[in-house]
Amino acid sequence: MTARESARTTPARVAGVSPAVAVIVVIFTVDGGELQVLLISRSAAPSRGMWSLPGGVLAHDESLDEAASHKLREETGVTDVYLEQLYTFHDLDDQHSVAVAYFALVDSRQAQLAPRRTWRPAWLPIAGLPRLAFDNNRVIDYALQRLRAKLDYSNVAYSLLPPYFTLSQLQRVYEAILSRPLDKRNFRKRTLSLGIIEPTGRTATEGAHRPAQLYAFRERRPVIF
Repeated sequence: MTARESARTTPARVAGVSPAVAVIVVIFTVDGGELQVLLISRSAAPSRGMWSLPGGVLAHDESLDEAASHKLREETGVTDVYLEQLYTFHDLDDQHSVAVAYFALVDSRQAQLAPRRTWRPAWLPIAGLPRLAFDNNRVIDYALQRLRAKLDYSNVAYSLLPPYFTLSQLQRVYEAILSRPLDKRNFRKRTLSLGIIEPTGRTATEGAHRPAQLYAFRERRPVIF
């Protein structure tokens, strides 16, 4: 385990020296109708045995965006997904540290979590999260607020869905993020009126129901409407 790996989400502070900058990533997915977040089980002090967000001290030869992309790829194996800088937090570890947070959206069917025995990654449901190391609950709460707001004016949900999906699947993703049911008719009317998705001409069977129209996002990259 390298010094950088053992630090994970909290940079060291030396007397008289400015603190290092850490980069942490809130990685969301929707699975089984639940919004979940990727967390790391800490295998060393500080806060050994607690869960925390994936991250690490910023290397001198990496930009913030590069560090966030690197951490996302390291933990999930994916790169071409929604990733955005969230906020710069101060003193998450009571050591006057600085942590630049990002948040990402990942389709759980594409993600391949790193097969580590130590510093083990796992998806945990947002509902009922335990107390996390380094005040990471506050970071996740802020990321969730940002994500929920973005549903109103962007196509951000594209990163949580396969290339082709039904309107019911899309609605379930929105409901998982918002943590509340949505009226089916109103949801479909608004979504189709925005012009961010289009019918593919294909259908799929969901359970015992008749075949449902499959849709696709017009752009699988961030779009503001």
